[in-house]
Amino acid sequence: MNLLLDRVPSPIGAILLVSDGEALRALDFDEYEERMHRLLRRYYGACSLTRGRAAPDIRRRLSAYFDGELTAIDAIPVRTGGSAFQRQVWAALRRIPAGTTTSYGRLAAMVGAPKASRAVGLANGANPIALVVPCHRVIGADSSLTGYGGGLPRKAWLLRHEGLAFPSEHPDQAFRSQPRGPCCQ
Repeated sequence: MNLLLDRVPSPIGAILLVSDGEALRALDFDEYEERMHRLLRRYYGACSLTRGRAAPDIRRRLSAYFDGELTAIDAIPVRTGGSAFQRQVWAALRRIPAGTTTSYGRLAAMVGAPKASRAVGLANGANPIALVVPCHRVIGADSSLTGYGGGLPRKAWLLRHEGLAFPSEHPDQAFRSQPRGPCCQ
């Protein structure tokens, strides 16, 4: 399988976009490129990445999200590997509206497996398309920020960007927004 790898700036650091020319296959942050390659191998086996630009619509919608049009990412087409259960969890994540959060237990109930919050958490952690498949919107049952592959300061930034009041849980390591240049243009 041949996929395109695009690198775009954003207020939360450089973002890696992997697409097949039509749909997004992976999205991760620059410092986690090795993890992204592991997930791609897990879900697609041997695949080659060629540097190239993601579809203009994907870049435009991602830029619009960072410019405040929070629902812009909802229409980005995605295609994922993974098990049927993982894909079910990832589809449920996409139904969590911007500006809201849910817990692992509520997400488990959304997929019809109310006692499987641990399995839902594992599927959430294996999500290859951060941000667009909004795993950052899943928090602890006690409303605490829980793990996020991009780091808790970035998760807090995303939730604040979407209008929620979440302080950084690590003030000494608070995520600093990157200088705002054109994102994804």
